[in-house]
Amino acid sequence: MDSAAPLSIISNGKIDKPPLHIVMFPWLAMGHIYPCFEVSKILAQKGHYVTLLSTPRIIDRLPRLPLSLSSFVKLTKLPLSPHIDKNHLPQDADSTMDIPSNKLYYLKLAYDGLQESVAEVLKTSQPDWVFYDFAASWLPQVARSLNIPCAYFSPCPAWSICFFDTPKEQIGDAAANRTKHEDYYGPPKWISFPTKIGLRPYEVTKVFEDVTVNETGASPVFDLNKANSGCDMFVIRSSRDLEPEWLDYLAEFYNKPVVPVGLLPPSMQISDSDEEDNSPDWLQIKTWLDTQEPSSVVYIAFGSEVKLSQENLNELAFGIELSGLPFFWVLRKGSVELPDRFEDRTKDRGVVWKTWVPQPKILAHGSIGGCLTHCGSGSMIENLHFGHVLVMLPFLLDQALYSRVMEEKKVGIEIPRNEQDGSFTRSLVSKALRLAMVDDEGSDYRKNAKEMGKKFSNKKIHNQYIENFIASLHNHNYI
Repeated sequence: MDSAAPLSIISNGKIDKPPLHIVMFPWLAMGHIYPCFEVSKILAQKGHYVTLLSTPRIIDRLPRLPLSLSSFVKLTKLPLSPHIDKNHLPQDADSTMDIPSNKLYYLKLAYDGLQESVAEVLKTSQPDWVFYDFAASWLPQVARSLNIPCAYFSPCPAWSICFFDTPKEQIGDAAANRTKHEDYYGPPKWISFPTKIGLRPYEVTKVFEDVTVNETGASPVFDLNKANSGCDMFVIRSSRDLEPEWLDYLAEFYNKPVVPVGLLPPSMQISDSDEEDNSPDWLQIKTWLDTQEPSSVVYIAFGSEVKLSQENLNELAFGIELSGLPFFWVLRKGSVELPDRFEDRTKDRGVVWKTWVPQPKILAHGSIGGCLTHCGSGSMIENLHFGHVLVMLPFLLDQALYSRVMEEKKVGIEIPRNEQDGSFTRSLVSKALRLAMVDDEGSDYRKNAKEMGKKFSNKKIHNQYIENFIASLHNHNYI
């Protein structure tokens, strides 16, 4: 063998193809960086190399890489461009969780300002692939100029891409045009199979607000069709058990390979488990969980992006209290406060935890029976991996679609809200919690969630998705 030839991966006693080098550049949100980080570790464990690009604070928020993988994964910090006026972006704000929603325009502007930095990384390293997502619609053109194939990596299911994109190139401007609110209430006209997926009036109002105005009257430019059409391959955090028809539709409509990478469930995630097992926080949490009855506790968490208003937090808290159910609530510190004496009144049956938690470990505990969730993609996968019934209260648009699909599959119950303003009441929160957790009428939901959990937690199936994914990267013919 030529001494200058790249090293090959050896498996099962035979030499396979050379290791890959992949550059990943996700949008500046933790829900986008975490799946890339998990895929990076899985690829590294199999002998491939990954350069993960993001901003300094986002990189610093990631868990520590296992030492055995540190030579395979390079975490590269790209500071946001200094030309963005600091009056528009708070000090050191470089992710969606650091800013209010009306500052998104400036964050996207700063993200687009990284184009030259990303191009330089690609030019210098000449990777085998570059992964991007919906926000970097300019990246395919950069990659093509350097003869590097690019994949659209989606942390959300294929239904989210299909619903929000208006595929003008494929069906023409007139057919793809959605100008009225009613056009979003049900599935897009171009979806050819039966589904009830759609948005509520208060959610559609947000769609139109987001594309027309922010504090300056300008809006962030997310060219979804350009991002989708520009890729050489779709790589989706999904599985055929979850959405076979949506995956097939995406492949057919764009005439591109669509490769599900699997759900990246907790059983596939690589971490320093010994450190987590012995952490004081986990030991304290486990001690409390051990005192609860099996499948009795509601786990409550709303992720890093959802910012609850004081009114919403009040109704949620009073609804949890009214339900009478044991609960473990992970509540981010913020500008809103729990109702007066809420923790005192519920201390005999509930915990409010205000710092980081090892979520998969809690969900794996036998006392957890269901989850009250915002329907973020990562949280939904973790919840269903353990077979927990869902009580759903989405706030972002991709979360709303996830909730509708899980309602279709009858594994969760969405808390009813006012169709016009999205408000909800404590009594409806309480009713949904009790229906999902203890009422006889909710038994089918609990049963269905357990059945879905068996599929979501099947490690053999997800390992096969990873093998197929890597083979697709190796075998793709880039022209």
